[in-house]
Amino acid sequence: MSLETSSSSGRGSRGGLSMGSSRPVPPIPEAPAPAPAPTPQWTEFSTTRSASSSRGASSSSSSRHLKKPRRPSPTSSSSEVLPAYSRHAPRVPAPPTDERSIKFRNILHQLSQQPERYENPGLLDEALGVIPLSRIYAEAEEESQIYQVEAQSLGKEKGKWGYQDCVIMALLKWFKRDFFTWVSNPLCQRCNTADMDERPPTPPTPEERARGASRVEIYQCKRCGGFERFARYNDVWTLLQERRGRCGEWANCFTMLCRAMGFRVRWVWNSEDHVWTEVYSEHAQRWVHVDSCEEAWDQPRLYTEGWGKQIAYCIAFSHDNAVDVTRRYLRNPRRCRLPRNRCPEEVLLHILNEIRDTKRTKLGLSEQERKRLEREDRHEEKELKKFEVQALIKDGLMGPIQEGEKRGRVSAGSADWKIARGEDGASVRDQSGRRNKSGERLQPESGPLDEAAYRMEQDGH
Repeated sequence: MSLETSSSSGRGSRGGLSMGSSRPVPPIPEAPAPAPAPTPQWTEFSTTRSASSSRGASSSSSSRHLKKPRRPSPTSSSSEVLPAYSRHAPRVPAPPTDERSIKFRNILHQLSQQPERYENPGLLDEALGVIPLSRIYAEAEEESQIYQVEAQSLGKEKGKWGYQDCVIMALLKWFKRDFFTWVSNPLCQRCNTADMDERPPTPPTPEERARGASRVEIYQCKRCGGFERFARYNDVWTLLQERRGRCGEWANCFTMLCRAMGFRVRWVWNSEDHVWTEVYSEHAQRWVHVDSCEEAWDQPRLYTEGWGKQIAYCIAFSHDNAVDVTRRYLRNPRRCRLPRNRCPEEVLLHILNEIRDTKRTKLGLSEQERKRLEREDRHEEKELKKFEVQALIKDGLMGPIQEGEKRGRVSAGSADWKIARGEDGASVRDQSGRRNKSGERLQPESGPLDEAAYRMEQDGH
């Protein structure tokens, strides 16, 4: 299924119902107050340095060597580039100027409209009508109690997952096993067999287009020779009636049902032709991966480590944000990363900032609400940064400290001089930074290189 070119006819409010129906809906809790605006993630750069630049480097600028990338291993391809997150210099957003970048911008803006369809009150109220709420809530209550008892047995106050997380788990189980159907080949209506040959696709009929079909696949039965049409619907109201499809239809409908139950959701687009859902867990204070096709909950490495899939882009869209979440799903960049060549990384940052700002301006958020979302953006960036560090360690760009490296300076100078310079080894042992003659911690100097090195130390780099 080609997600980049799919489109859907937007649907107005069906029945004009409000979200305040008689059906019980879990309240949307106040969002957490995590931490600051999304910062850069990936930047391409060459792993080689010219001889002239090496000769011209100042020997006195030792901090410069902190940013020098390691050369690829002898077994690496000469064209291989190191993951861009190994560079600490911040990126400056830049608008697209070339044709390829402008095309990618248009694709992302089109994809960003998908979550807007989940905000129709009439549609959401109708979606609640198909969910067995009593069953979902009962299963969630039982499961959450198990997590709580498990936590208490380990001496913890808080279970691994909360009640609302268990509601989504129960919804996921029902959706996968009882509600939606996977379609590889449609059944022949004459002989009830799935032994079909695929034929060239055909444009949708006016009726199919009116119901949100982006394209129609044609199949011919091997037994009777009859033809069957399989319309690929992108309209969530139609999917509530059809209740079948592939990953695009599954993720679209499931994400909308999660939103109908009051949860904050994201629709995640992967450039390698897959889509899934993220749901915000108030209990865990983070976004959780949910794949309705696989009945997978919080298994972000499923695609690379389980499927063996290689990934270039994973972009998460919500009604108030657009985030590059590739780092959440790609933990082994050297083995599983595809080239990110749709546009320069600075351009991608600009596009996502542009989408985010447009969405939040359109919502008319208060200053308090906007700041809350910005804190949440910063908190997520910190989480994604942790995955970067883990990948650096795994790639050998950062690694365990050798035993011979765990010592203070022994070459020259008095003990007081070494302490004042923070080179006696004490600052390494207790991670407390530079110290004075009395052993008291000193604040970093105000120079930009010193501040950058200090931030790296405090972040665990």
